[in-house]
Amino acid sequence: MTTRAFDPGQCPVGRTLERVGDTWSLMILRDALQGLTRFDEFEKSLGVAPNILTKRLAGLVQSGFLERRPYQERPVRHEYVPTARGWDFAPVLTALLAFGNRHFAEEGIAGQLVDRATGEPAEPIVVDAVSGRPIDGETFTYAAGPAAGEVVRNRAALIEARRGRG
Repeated sequence: MTTRAFDPGQCPVGRTLERVGDTWSLMILRDALQGLTRFDEFEKSLGVAPNILTKRLAGLVQSGFLERRPYQERPVRHEYVPTARGWDFAPVLTALLAFGNRHFAEEGIAGQLVDRATGEPAEPIVVDAVSGRPIDGETFTYAAGPAAGEVVRNRAALIEARRGRG
């Protein structure tokens, strides 16, 4: 029996972090979403030990973020390509990149997203697809969803009560 330090319950943030929450997994996904697919490419890009890379790639495949595909027969070698779930995670990494550049790039911007056509740096934000408005703490708030259990409903009520106190 495995003991967990944290049970994410119905929390979507906890459930996601449980699958990709360590640094190596996030860096592998970052590289995969930018076109790196082979073990040696990840190893070279990240400087990660092969045993750690093997374990993290297996976890990302098991969690459905990457697909393992053979690209060579003799000897058999595999590449790791993002799945639909992996591509769906790209905006999360974009938000992390923007946050890191805004708050932790003490020496200046070392890596950024740029427009392929113009080379101009992008300024990523999270936007609501329905209204087109930026998602921020002023306009949007956490709420229990239709499938919420008691713990999630209680958390949402606590947040709502706190917001009412100002």
